Amino acid sequence: MDEEGDQGLQKLKEKAKRRKGRGFGSEGTTKSGVDDYEGMDVDEDGGPGPQRSVEGWILFITGVHEEAQEDDIYDKFTEYGEIKNLHLNLDRRTGFLKGYALVEYETFKEAQAAMDALNGSDILGQKISVDWSFVRGPTGKKNRRSSGRRRSSDRR
Repeated sequence: MDEEGDQGLQKLKEKAKRRKGRGFGSEGTTKSGVDDYEGMDVDEDGGPGPQRSVEGWILFITGVHEEAQEDDIYDKFTEYGEIKNLHLNLDRRTGFLKGYALVEYETFKEAQAAMDALNGSDILGQKISVDWSFVRGPTGKKNRRSSGRRRSSDRR
């Protein structure tokens, strides 16, 4: 009985292919059968600027008074369009606001109008700053090592 089990095991080992690493080379598809990753459509206008998130256009508001309520922010920003989402993060220890908020609009026009109008305005007597949460970086393909000081090759 023991030898029959060993022979069966040997037959299984002979039939099995040895494979190493992820994806097992290029002969097959990936584990989930997905060949391309899902991505966002990005406007390629060539320069830095605001970038749309997956959900919408998100503004980052800093300098928010620690005792501000969600209604204070909502009332101020809803004048420029329908707010899709609003986040006010609280400090766990104190229960007060951390000093920033995230406001999301569906359209670029609404977000831009709110940013232009409310940047530098006051909420509860404290000046706020409004900027984009996501920005597109410069598209220039510069080598990072080419700028700045060069390293000496005889360093010990």
